[in-house]
Amino acid sequence: MKPTSEQTLRLSPDAAGIAQAAEFLRDGYLVAFATETVYGLGANATDGAAVASIYETKGRPSFNPLIAHVANVAMAQKLVEWNHWADVLAAAFWPGPLTLVLPLRDGHGVSPLVTAGLSTLAVRVPAQDAARQLLVQVGGPVAAPSANPSGKISPTTAAHVAAGLDGKIAAILDDGVCGVGVESTIVGLSGDAPMILRPGGLAAEDIAAALGQPLVTRDAADPLTAPGQLLSHYAPNARVRLNATSGDAGELLLGFGPMECDLNLSNAGDLTEAAANLFAHLHALDARGLPIAVAHVPETGLGVAINDRLRRAAAPRE
Repeated sequence: MKPTSEQTLRLSPDAAGIAQAAEFLRDGYLVAFATETVYGLGANATDGAAVASIYETKGRPSFNPLIAHVANVAMAQKLVEWNHWADVLAAAFWPGPLTLVLPLRDGHGVSPLVTAGLSTLAVRVPAQDAARQLLVQVGGPVAAPSANPSGKISPTTAAHVAAGLDGKIAAILDDGVCGVGVESTIVGLSGDAPMILRPGGLAAEDIAAALGQPLVTRDAADPLTAPGQLLSHYAPNARVRLNATSGDAGELLLGFGPMECDLNLSNAGDLTEAAANLFAHLHALDARGLPIAVAHVPETGLGVAINDRLRRAAAPRE
């Protein structure tokens, strides 16, 4: 079956829907699919033309690398040079919201557009059951950044995907709301010590505890080495103001903890709930066309990832 150029199919996460999505991916088309973090815009990672269409469809800078999603550790080991740190972290957190960056191995077959010309590859095994079934049926790595126009708010529902990409991609595998709600944590394992390259849905403290050693922090001035490191990213159309105690006239207030506001990330001050709500609430407020003020969120645990996304959403636009 070939997709039409005017219509994006909405597929159910059942056997027939997953089989159709896998067929589209094998044939070089783009398919959005749910993971536990956000919806990804998938392309066959070994098909350079398909990967190029991700960049074209999203308007994504070609120097920004992509994550290769795989079904299991064995598939990852065919692509990258595995090491002891990878063994420990995969055993502790895969499948789950953790991406590992490792040196490419010979014969990997991944398009250089996935790595943006780097000698390393970001790999992840998603926790969503339908996503893993899809990857098994594709039979190889699927490159998948978030399924939204580049720099805009990441999608946590199929409706969010359709709002930005309807008619531009073959299909959306609709598997409901993403439970984690922020992108995966990325850890680099190609240097002298494990390094946090991007905070995300797995707390750095948990990763360090599994490794039995502290994580090195990336210098913001370093070159791009992993997805999600652009300064302005995850951005609503409206202006975003951070660490607000109240909304100014003409602003909408995104709250945290007990407070008067237009929408609240978590009335209870729960960072896990706040992470899951972050992008959906930003979508909802942005649809109202007014500037957005955001209350202070603690810089601990998942709050590190939440604040990272908020700072990028509020950064000056180029």
